[in-house]
Amino acid sequence: MKALVLEEYNKFSLKNVPIPKIKSNEVLIRVKACAICGSDVHGMDGSTGRRIPPIIMGHEAAGIIEEIGKQVKNFKKGDRVTFDSTIYCGNCYYCNLGKINLCENRRVLGVSCNEYHQDGAFAEYIAVPQHILYRLPDNVSYEHATFIEPLSVALHAINNISIKINGTAVVVGIGMIGLLIIQLLKIAGCGKIIAIDIDQLKMELALRLGADSTIKADEVDPQIKILNLTNNKGADISFEIVGISQTIKIAIECLKKGGSLTLIGNLSPEVKIPLQFLVTREIEIKGSCASSGEYDACIEMIARGVINLDALISKIVPLKEGPIWFNKLYKPEPGLLKIILKP
Repeated sequence: MKALVLEEYNKFSLKNVPIPKIKSNEVLIRVKACAICGSDVHGMDGSTGRRIPPIIMGHEAAGIIEEIGKQVKNFKKGDRVTFDSTIYCGNCYYCNLGKINLCENRRVLGVSCNEYHQDGAFAEYIAVPQHILYRLPDNVSYEHATFIEPLSVALHAINNISIKINGTAVVVGIGMIGLLIIQLLKIAGCGKIIAIDIDQLKMELALRLGADSTIKADEVDPQIKILNLTNNKGADISFEIVGISQTIKIAIECLKKGGSLTLIGNLSPEVKIPLQFLVTREIEIKGSCASSGEYDACIEMIARGVINLDALISKIVPLKEGPIWFNKLYKPEPGLLKIILKP
């Protein structure tokens, strides 16, 4: 089969590789669409340590079942499916609590690190265990299905906090997850949504998708601007989706006393934080990792058309053009969002 392989850091090749052999509890899926995630882009240069070459990346995908293992139930050849990006064991302490994203034996598709190697879906076929499969409604296209995984990440972050009806939320970093969070906040009844970034095109899109105000962080002081927008109080909640010291500082200092920050971005392994501001204002900080059972809700929302996905698709291209678009995303090219690759 054809697969897009990261052969060495910053170098992709379209190669012929063996079709995966399925285990008794697995299915073989013919991949119909797989989108490039920001974590793939950040991982291609080796900076995250999560994409050690050679590796087939890709975890935002959907396709058709081509073959099923002997123990597979409830799925058959020809079923249209998507799948969780996380392979969880289902037996450990955290899985038994329902927190599958914290599984002690967690493996992520398209990740190669010191602990494990798990090839992903930038290929014609992928093998996955049946317990991470989800059936797709007929009215959900394969291209739209590639958004189920990132939408589940956004919904998990939203579900982790208490949202006040008519409250104020700040979203720092308005890439894919940020733009999905903005849409979910609007659905949840958030009264004022403020988006912060340095990309003017993405800020304009944020306004189209539900943000009430935008702040270009390299031109104005976000803290002062947010105080002006909130009667000098600050925001109730904030979401940080970058993962570097500067943006986390913004996400903290925009909050009112007793406010809550959700951290989703983790670009840097370590960051500096304004500790005295946190302590003296009793700011709550929560981490949000991947998703934990939100797929069904996301599939339903996409099937009902309540999330605008077409506005987020920049390009749908053949798998062989993957290296070109990885480089464009890595630069990054202004305004570029979701690139979907089709084997």
